[in-house]
Amino acid sequence: MNINRLLQLCSANLPVGGFSFSQGLEFAIENGWIKNQAETASWVTLNMRESVVRTDVAILKRLYMAIEKHDLSQLLYWNQHLLACRESNELLLADTAMGKALVRLLNQLDAIDTRPYEVLFAQADISFVSAFTVAAYLFEIDLLQAQSGYCWTVIDNQVAAATKLVPLGQTQAQNLLFGLNNEIRTWLAIANQLSDDEIGGSLPHLAMASAWHETQYSRLFRS
Repeated sequence: MNINRLLQLCSANLPVGGFSFSQGLEFAIENGWIKNQAETASWVTLNMRESVVRTDVAILKRLYMAIEKHDLSQLLYWNQHLLACRESNELLLADTAMGKALVRLLNQLDAIDTRPYEVLFAQADISFVSAFTVAAYLFEIDLLQAQSGYCWTVIDNQVAAATKLVPLGQTQAQNLLFGLNNEIRTWLAIANQLSDDEIGGSLPHLAMASAWHETQYSRLFRS
């Protein structure tokens, strides 16, 4: 496992724009659903366990396996499945904007060959999960580490957003990251035992918060 490449892929400095989206968190805080560290932890944990883990992380496994088998049809199928699971225009925008940004970056890196994935990269919309999986494979990161890194990327972005919005102190944010990080092993176990017909999770409050954020009067984050 290439730990340095994993750190590079999961770094907040990766130019994909993840920092510009709050994934519904900004409206949830504006509406008084989240007011402190404990409520932030509850929001992120629920979203991870019931949505991200059962959709993104579970499908990341299938994308990785499709790449290993050189099965482009499955790669395209699961990419479309991910896009279909986005429950608001904002969530779809965040996924595809970050996906396209990562594809642009991969195509410009001198050390890797993206030609085997031209069919995927030529799609009008590419999920960030799909692009992340291709990047992980090209960076020689194994599946479990790629899944763990993806979980970290999501929680790191959410905690960074909450630090500005709740607001949280820096120590509170670090304690929150420690607590959430301890859950990743359990989340991966859930994701990796799901069958195809068990994939997916709907969180109405998350979808509604994301949709309402599009018309929120004052926003720090993109919609």
